[in-house]
Amino acid sequence: MAHQILLLLLIGYVIYTMDLKKKFFPVPVVLVLIGLVLSFIPYFSSLHLSKQVVFDIFLPALLFTAAYQFPLKQLKDNWGIITTLSTIGLMVTALLLGISIYWVSQWFGSFSFTASLLLAAILIPTDPVSVTSILKESSDIEQIADVVEGESMVNDGTSIVLFTIFLSMFQTGEQFSFATFAEEFVLVSLGGVAIGLLFGWVLSKIIHFTHHKEYKIMLSIVTAYGGFYVAEIIGVSGVLATVVTGILLSYEIEKTNGEHGIRKSLDGFWNIVTPTLLSILFLLIGIQSADYLFFSQWGLALVIFVLSLLTRFIMLCGSIYAVPAWRHEFRPDMITITLITWAGVKGSMSVALLLWLEEEVTGQDGVLVSLSFAVILISLIVQSIGIYPLTKVLEKKK
Repeated sequence: MAHQILLLLLIGYVIYTMDLKKKFFPVPVVLVLIGLVLSFIPYFSSLHLSKQVVFDIFLPALLFTAAYQFPLKQLKDNWGIITTLSTIGLMVTALLLGISIYWVSQWFGSFSFTASLLLAAILIPTDPVSVTSILKESSDIEQIADVVEGESMVNDGTSIVLFTIFLSMFQTGEQFSFATFAEEFVLVSLGGVAIGLLFGWVLSKIIHFTHHKEYKIMLSIVTAYGGFYVAEIIGVSGVLATVVTGILLSYEIEKTNGEHGIRKSLDGFWNIVTPTLLSILFLLIGIQSADYLFFSQWGLALVIFVLSLLTRFIMLCGSIYAVPAWRHEFRPDMITITLITWAGVKGSMSVALLLWLEEEVTGQDGVLVSLSFAVILISLIVQSIGIYPLTKVLEKKK
């Protein structure tokens, strides 16, 4: 397997190098498409992406890097809308999308309501890795990029809680209980935040004990993965634990004015790790998704993709227009809200959840996995390619 992984890394390096030469080259899209092609080559047939691999190897590093590199000023300025969109907003989107999937599935082969909610939970987390850089190319819409990026950091934790509850309902046939949901959501979320605060505080203190750059990087690795693993072991949100740890580290770096070049040292390491992991992850997504894309429900997958955009658009309109401060700050119009909607690309967390589902379902329920792969693939291709034209429309409008 090692030689296949090295070859995937080489492919990823070539694609990222091409991206440096071309301003708006959607790297994740190209990697996934290359992965689809590689899936037909027997040499790569032994590669397999599992839920455990995604959770144990990919997510902690990607979440930690996104969190500690996220500008604190933007987080302070937009914390209200980021928190709302990634919690209440995500729940509303899940409910609207679940109801919509249940309704349209009657024309394609009926799904149960719990199956529809489960599918919605897989498709609601956002992962704008392929579009954030494009958004930030325009200074006029940089705040939109910050909101989209900040939302994606937090909503992963919410989506996992929703998924686990809906999966339990799906497997046991239980009815939805708001009280049970609220209790579990609060427990899992607050527990993850508490673990993150603990690990972040410890890291922010011990990182000053040495001036060696290598040891600081080693500490960040242990903390990023350690917080995630500890949280998951005790049954709370590892995603939130890692995100909070990263944010606290960023705060400590800013407070000490980057003492001894801590941020530069960390960036030197994590800015290599991130594209490395993303290269392997998106190529493996393409390789593995090929097994599930030969099915007869592509029409339904396309409809669900459109519904996922529509329900996110409705949620954003309701959220932004409901708060006078946000309404004034974002000056919402059809183009602005459409851009935020379109930037909510489905990615690594959606894949992690559908791989989780893959391990739990058998027989006819496997169509849910195929539908998830299909919708995620459509989202990656269509939304990533379409984001640049939308930014140009918004720039002209302003």
